[in-house]
Amino acid sequence: MWGNRKRKVTRIDSLIGQQTKIQGEVHFSGGLHIDGHIEGNIHALEDSGAVLTLSEQGSIKGDVRVPNIILNGTVLGNVYAGEHIELAINARVTGNVYYNLIEMAMGAEVNGSLIHAADMASQPALPLEHKKKKKSSSNDSESENS
Repeated sequence: MWGNRKRKVTRIDSLIGQQTKIQGEVHFSGGLHIDGHIEGNIHALEDSGAVLTLSEQGSIKGDVRVPNIILNGTVLGNVYAGEHIELAINARVTGNVYYNLIEMAMGAEVNGSLIHAADMASQPALPLEHKKKKKSSSNDSESENS
């Protein structure tokens, strides 16, 4: 039943090999397959139908903004999938995942929030700083009651 599901074939235009480490921003269109390590944000054109595939050996330290994403590696940063994201069995995301359509295999991990694209507009923006309210002591409340 589950094994008979048809897989969508993705075209690979660029490949980052397992022994490769890139520091800096990555901008692409088409298909990008990552077996190596990237320290920096990854961007693809929103309406390009671009696909990012991160293998089990691959890792990304930075934000990912790609329409279609297949993750089977590690991401330390927020992930923004404009169309579709697939979290495979070895996917590990430390950050928030913003999605329109999501598939998540048993064993995948998200250490952050899953936020649906339709829900993003209705949610207030998170504050940059948390201001703590000063708690009044019990002596203050006793003097007010007297």
